[in-house]
Amino acid sequence: QVQLVESGGGLVQAGGSLRLSCAASGIIFSINVMAWYRQAPGKQRELVATITSGGSTNYADSVKGRFTISRDNAKTTYLIMNSLKPEDTAVYYCNAKRYGSFDVWGQGTQVTVSS
Repeated sequence: QVQLVESGGGLVQAGGSLRLSCAASGIIFSINVMAWYRQAPGKQRELVATITSGGSTNYADSVKGRFTISRDNAKTTYLIMNSLKPEDTAVYYCNAKRYGSFDVWGQGTQVTVSS
């Protein structure tokens, strides 16, 4: 199995930047896709960005050009968030998937963007 721990959330002013980290442990070589999701109060959890084991990335339209997902090794996935807006305020969750096998979530990290 895989375990995920997020870090890097916090309070930032609009226009600022944050970097979220997701540290994975366990059978990490088996992960097909790493992703970041977010959930704002009263809203459904939404997909923010994904990165495959081959390095292909995909982004929600709302964050394209502002957020970047990356992996520096098999263990850590990042979400670099620039030009933050108040509507980016949410709990951000890291997710790891192996098709047909597991779908693991981290505990979440709060990001608050003040106007």
